[in-house]
Amino acid sequence: MQILNARFALRATATNLHAWCSSRSRTATTDSKTIDYKPIRSVLVANRGEIAIRVFRACTELGIRSVAIYSEQDRLQMHRQKADESYVVGKGLPPVEAYLSIPEIIRVAKENNVDAVHPGYGLLSERSDFADAVLKAGLRFIGPSPFVVQQMGDKVAARAAAIAAKVPIVPGTDGPITTKEEALEFCKQHGLPVIFKAAYGGGGRGMRVVREMSEVASSFERASSEALGAFGNGSMFIERFIERPRHIEVQLLGDKAGNVVHLYERDCSVQRRHQKVVEIAPAPGLDPETRKRMTDCAVHLARHVGYENAGTVEFLLDDKGNFYFIEVNARLQVEHTITEEVTGIDLVQSQIRVAEGMTLPELGLTQDKIKAEGFAIQCRVTTEDPANNFQPSTGRIEVFRSGEGMGIRLDSASTYAGAIISPYYDSLLVKVISHAQDLSASAAKMNRALREFRIRGVKTNIPFLLNVLENQKFLNGAVDTYFIDENPQLFMFKASQNRAQKILNYLGQVLVNGPATPLATSIPPSDVKPYIPPVPLDLSPEAIKRQEMTGENTAVKPPKGFKDILREGGPEAFAKAVRQHKGLLLMDTTFRDAHQSLLATRVRTHDLLAVAPYVAHNLHNLYSLENWGGATFDVALRFLHECPWERLEDMRRLIPNVPFQMLLRGANAVGYTNYPDNVVFEFCDMAVKAGMDIFRVFDSLNYLPNLILGMEAAGKAGGVVEAAISYTGDVSDPNKKKYDLKYYLNLADELVKAGTHVLGIKDMAGLLKPQAAEMLISAIRAAHPAVPIHVHTHDTSGAGVAAMLACARAGADVVDAAVDSMSGLTSQPSMGALVASLQATPLDTGIPLQTVSEYSAYWEQARTLYGPFECTATMKSGNADVYLNEIPGGQYTNLQFQAFSLGLGSQFEEVKKAYREANLLLGDIIKVTPSSKVVGDLAQFMVQNKLTAADITARAEELSFPKSVVEFFQGAIGIPYGGFPEPLRSKILKDMPRIEGRPGQELPPLDFSKLKQELQETYPGVTDQDVMSAAMYPQVANDFFRIRDKYGPVKHLDTKTFLVGPTVGETIEVKIERGKTLDIKTLAISDEMTAAGEREVFFELNGQLRSVFIRDDQASKEMKIHPKAVKGDKNQVGAPMPGTVLTIKVKEGDKVDKGQPIAVLSAMKMEMIVQAPRAGTIVSVAITNGQKLEGDDLICTIE
Repeated sequence: MQILNARFALRATATNLHAWCSSRSRTATTDSKTIDYKPIRSVLVANRGEIAIRVFRACTELGIRSVAIYSEQDRLQMHRQKADESYVVGKGLPPVEAYLSIPEIIRVAKENNVDAVHPGYGLLSERSDFADAVLKAGLRFIGPSPFVVQQMGDKVAARAAAIAAKVPIVPGTDGPITTKEEALEFCKQHGLPVIFKAAYGGGGRGMRVVREMSEVASSFERASSEALGAFGNGSMFIERFIERPRHIEVQLLGDKAGNVVHLYERDCSVQRRHQKVVEIAPAPGLDPETRKRMTDCAVHLARHVGYENAGTVEFLLDDKGNFYFIEVNARLQVEHTITEEVTGIDLVQSQIRVAEGMTLPELGLTQDKIKAEGFAIQCRVTTEDPANNFQPSTGRIEVFRSGEGMGIRLDSASTYAGAIISPYYDSLLVKVISHAQDLSASAAKMNRALREFRIRGVKTNIPFLLNVLENQKFLNGAVDTYFIDENPQLFMFKASQNRAQKILNYLGQVLVNGPATPLATSIPPSDVKPYIPPVPLDLSPEAIKRQEMTGENTAVKPPKGFKDILREGGPEAFAKAVRQHKGLLLMDTTFRDAHQSLLATRVRTHDLLAVAPYVAHNLHNLYSLENWGGATFDVALRFLHECPWERLEDMRRLIPNVPFQMLLRGANAVGYTNYPDNVVFEFCDMAVKAGMDIFRVFDSLNYLPNLILGMEAAGKAGGVVEAAISYTGDVSDPNKKKYDLKYYLNLADELVKAGTHVLGIKDMAGLLKPQAAEMLISAIRAAHPAVPIHVHTHDTSGAGVAAMLACARAGADVVDAAVDSMSGLTSQPSMGALVASLQATPLDTGIPLQTVSEYSAYWEQARTLYGPFECTATMKSGNADVYLNEIPGGQYTNLQFQAFSLGLGSQFEEVKKAYREANLLLGDIIKVTPSSKVVGDLAQFMVQNKLTAADITARAEELSFPKSVVEFFQGAIGIPYGGFPEPLRSKILKDMPRIEGRPGQELPPLDFSKLKQELQETYPGVTDQDVMSAAMYPQVANDFFRIRDKYGPVKHLDTKTFLVGPTVGETIEVKIERGKTLDIKTLAISDEMTAAGEREVFFELNGQLRSVFIRDDQASKEMKIHPKAVKGDKNQVGAPMPGTVLTIKVKEGDKVDKGQPIAVLSAMKMEMIVQAPRAGTIVSVAITNGQKLEGDDLICTIE
């Protein structure tokens, strides 16, 4: 301690010597009043946060020892570390009360040889009993005398003093009032509007404007309650409310000799809830004469009451130049910083010097020497969410990067990564102050600085502040206290993307809790980085400049393809060009059906886009690229956490020359259910706009009404209509009579009559044998010589290549193929095999075999990334028994995986046999999604329950069939060819309703606007494409939106990392957009859990340490953790902000109306009424009085 004291003594020598010399040569004015000069050697700041640190810095510059106090809850806060010494205060007391405990503060000061106490602002700063206790303890109080604090803190006494000093005032109560009856009496006598103010505190706490007599009582009670919580006294002051005023305050400084000067004024008109948000010094556009009268009144009032030290006189200024006294703040103000910037005077140091006994002249602070230079702006950055009614945001700051530079000053406290923002105190995070020669330049500096901030983990009001700074009225200085209320555009925010931190949260989630998407097998994804075959680059100066300007790739423009014909001539010209083409055209299914069949549809956009430029440059003469629709739509949302619409747009950007083809399930679009007609039409329209070209329209039962609706929707959207006949049976087998050649020819006639541009044959199970192919295609070609024919198949039997060659020779224009490494088994026939077989023949595809080989090499490596979904884990070869069971290729592997998951893996042969029996039970139906699912569900039901076909028939009335089977018999997916099998249908349905005709024709149109509005309540940024996804798959889309909000664009992660996460020590590169790449190194995972069941995961992001807290789902099951409200679940009510439960206003079983109060929470000295979001019955209440809640903690459930 002796060494410490010696250090302070040395540090203080220069400043104290100067002060002592000044005090020895006092002016005559000073000599008229005896003032003792007594140096201050140590200062205790009875406050916390940034103001405490501000005072500590002033003390350090003056060579004064600084002492901090802190509550138990503040033990980790920065202000205790910035002081020379710090001591806990108010052990066992609640967070705010610890700083309000006068005996405790005096004890700490006395025990630690403190000379003086600085109150800061807020808390005890305007409590006269605190100032008095400090003086009685033999300490000095850095502020006005207790009498002045009491007189100015009492709004009634301050008002009386203003009247006595002949300062203009607003009509108001003569004294504090404590009851709503007194409030009502005043309002009846003086009229409305009025404003309620806390009689013993400020800062907007306990302040309410009342314009309706019916609101007087309730507003008084809420305001009084807030005042009681903030200042320990609920007494209120009422005065008439001046409409459209500017809020101007004059900064004063007085000494013990009676000298008072002003340091000009500040404009504090930009307010919300009567709390200042942005302040400007000096007040822009203030008439010089008005300024002089206002500052003169302020100085005169201060002299009249004998004011000493720093303080502020606040006025309301109307549009006629009249001003009215509001109150005196007998303390330092939050916004004192901007006065310091424009005057160059350190107010805190001046406060301390005045408390030592120095006079203003001795400090060089005479009115003639005080000038205001330029303009300064202060923005209060708070941890409040402006998009959610400025509700407090608490928690851990995960990322903090400040805005700095010339003309910027930052006053802050807990502004660092890892800081905890508690719900117990004010939400102020950092004060940002800009200073420049004029208002617009100062605003520009502030704007730039705020944009440099990066704060993650808690919400801030920075988006709102930026809107204020860019508002022309603000830049012109033409603001009043209505500015925020009358400019709703200030509340229109562009959501922060926060992509890096969200991706870290995803990686942490996978590292702690395992894969975020279910893995089907134990085969791990490989470590390989697939070699991407290059494309020719255009390195001309023009191309490089174009890339710099637009971000466009410098690759040479790819050759023209069929997409160019379609773009220039439309669907009819496209169909004509296909029909006139001399060789065989191929559709590449690698981007969709191939990986649906082999890899459970799990191939990600990341790997599709990597090879897309190669496809555009080297496979430009493809008929089309099948890359969207079908199962890829919902799997992208459900398992890959990607937006399918973004996938389509991204592929179109990289492949501008090849037509895209999608699978449209007729009236079912890309879903498994029926939709209103307007949904199907709108879906097709959006798909074309996003880049889709050819719609292969089919129906799972070849039910014409469903098929034709899909055709009409695709055609109206401007797409190429390729109506597809789903093929089953065997037209070459005379014993199979249901689906014979005549059946297919009749269907073809109907589809051509309906206007299809291309006729498709959808051989979804690979049942089309070479001989049958020749018969079928020859017959259709003879019947429709001008219509292009496209044949789709699967290679499950191994005869796919032979069948497609037979189709080509019989007159088909297009056949399907998958690149070699993604072909065979339940996928499509080999592209390389077809290309090689037709080389140097009239049907030559025109595709070099070397191109296929390079393309295949990429997919051979990429396929290993999807080991967890590899069909070869259970299927080692093709199997000709498909001709018996007729299982579609896309379903075969999925059915096998399902069998394994249900414990039927060893009985898969039984499942296949049961599939055949189930098909016959259902009437030998066409089998393709969703009808194939009906057959599959019934087959597994039979195997699980050891039922034969005879058992099903005999026991149909007593069995509980799978839902899909019941809905099939009801007619939910249409009417099968030949009708439903009886009496099985009647036995299963009994008296259940039946659907006659097209299932979707009776559905009312979907209101897209209403759906979007409902989604925006939870996910404000949803697009029209998101709305369509929700129309297709409501729950799946909602889950995707929630994951996207939480984890960001995980589509940019490489596939291995996405599936199983990075390894500790591994560095990955994530390109989130052009010119923005994240380098992420995983450092460690904490072995210890927090009380909330979370583990800390450490990363290095672009060289900077970052960490995230992830709840350990398994380990936390044994811990008692309050449940969270599920985002998007409208039955659950979550806490809108962290805080303490003050009152619970409902109980289980209560019926509530929308908007009815459920509970009252308190946080950051603000009360929040939680209202019922909908009418219903309270099913459960999850909270108790006094309970502390985190944001989104479940409050109750309403049904």
